[in-house]
Amino acid sequence: MKFEVIHEENNAIVDALVDGVRQFNAGLLGPEKSVPLTVIARDENGKLIGGVGGRTIYKNFLINVVWVDDQTRGTGLGCKLMALAEAEAKQRGCLVAQVDTLSIQAPVFYEKQGFEIIGIVTTNPQRIFLMKKY
Repeated sequence: MKFEVIHEENNAIVDALVDGVRQFNAGLLGPEKSVPLTVIARDENGKLIGGVGGRTIYKNFLINVVWVDDQTRGTGLGCKLMALAEAEAKQRGCLVAQVDTLSIQAPVFYEKQGFEIIGIVTTNPQRIFLMKKY
């Protein structure tokens, strides 16, 4: 057995690890495909000004990233993007959404969207895990 510490991104290795987890899960839960779900907004010039990105699998919407451009924050764009992404997740049969954020980022935003805090890692900044049941 040989161990390695890798200090750079290696998509082939990460893909192989994820594939191993998926095969294990399929043996227990049945086959299901992880399907990307991204909703974005662009301004009138085509510039990306916000988006929600994640995936759906096993009736879960796993949110990886939510971002809104500084000039557009506070306009309701983030709420609209989340609503559209969640509507699509529900259409796909999702029963729950999950997201994590840092205490310096947007925990209050997610709570206003109906998410509940389900865990906190007490580092500085704190990492906050949230969930929303549909």
